[in-house]
Amino acid sequence: MNSPSEPASRPAGAPAGNGIARLLGTFAQGDPDELLDLDSLLAGLRHSAFGMFLFVSILPGFVPIPGVGGAVGGPLVILIGLQLLVGLARPWLPGFIGRRGPRRRTMARFCNRIAPWLARLEHLVRPRLPRLTGSRLANAFTGLLLVLLGILLALPLPMTNYLFAGVLLLYALALIERDGALLLALWIATAAGLLAMGLLSEQLAELAAHAWQRLRPG
Repeated sequence: MNSPSEPASRPAGAPAGNGIARLLGTFAQGDPDELLDLDSLLAGLRHSAFGMFLFVSILPGFVPIPGVGGAVGGPLVILIGLQLLVGLARPWLPGFIGRRGPRRRTMARFCNRIAPWLARLEHLVRPRLPRLTGSRLANAFTGLLLVLLGILLALPLPMTNYLFAGVLLLYALALIERDGALLLALWIATAAGLLAMGLLSEQLAELAAHAWQRLRPG
């Protein structure tokens, strides 16, 4: 499998478009029951390997069953974030994770679902601001945010799976296409969202403590 930034022959029937569309289009080609193990998916990628690892990892987050998708995808996102945080150049996968992955049918179905969104992003997501996707400091900051988002994804919070998985999908696209401008926008949005959640949680805790004090018998 070629990197999205490298020329690649497009299989018959695969969608045209930018590197992301071409790359994801290859998942529909072949036996739908074939297991796309992570070791094989990442073997042909170089700079985009973390993005592809993240893309596959957040697939369970779109399962419409509370708690199930996050329990699977959250730890994988945390693993990716930690590896970026410590400065690994390529993803490291334990054997029991590398041998696992989605069925080709699952990947093709998901890619078909997000195809309209990819069509809208096709002319927006592209290689830009390489220092924000290639420097160790920038990768470490991305990794830190991914760890925090992975923790939130793993928590059984109602009505949040799609929200966190959607944000992480944008991170995956930014890393696959090495789009530093999109990554910068995600940094700002994520930091603002985490700050807002922290302030809201603090206010809710204070309200709960105040209510408890009023209800507690004197």
